[in-house]
Order: sequence, then structure tokens, then C-alpha cells
Amino acid sequence: MSGQGKEVLQQALSLPPEERLKVAELLLSSLDSPTQQRIDSIWAAEAEDRINAFDRGEIQAISAPDVFDEVTKQSS
Repeated sequence: MSGQGKEVLQQALSLPPEERLKVAELLLSSLDSPTQQRIDSIWAAEAEDRINAFDRGEIQAISAPDVFDEVTKQSS
């Protein structure tokens, strides 16, 4: 890490926890490429579509234990 990076880190670490969290969130979001943002948007829409389909009774949920049992059977 450069000297400037170390200085910024030291300053950030001196902030209150809430501000450090916000700085961390902003830094992480700055790494998202437009492609990743588009992928996240598509997945969010897919999740909403699935929830709506479940609410309309078009699809059924499978319990986690059943899913894990099936995965265990398939991997043995």
C-alpha cells in the first residue's frame, strides 16, 4: 500500500464506526463495474418474479432440509 493509502486508512480507522461503515460501503460500491450492476439488477428482478410467482401459487417452495437431502443423495 502506498504512503497515501496508509494515511487514508489511518484517517478512516479514526472515524466512528457508523462513518467507517459508510466509507467501506462507498469504497466497495466503487469497485462494481457497470456489468456487475446490470447483473445484480437482473438477479433482483428474477428474485422478485419468483416471489410473485410463489405468492400467486404458480411455484412451490422446497424446504431447506429437503434440498440438502437431495444434494447429499446426488453427491454420493
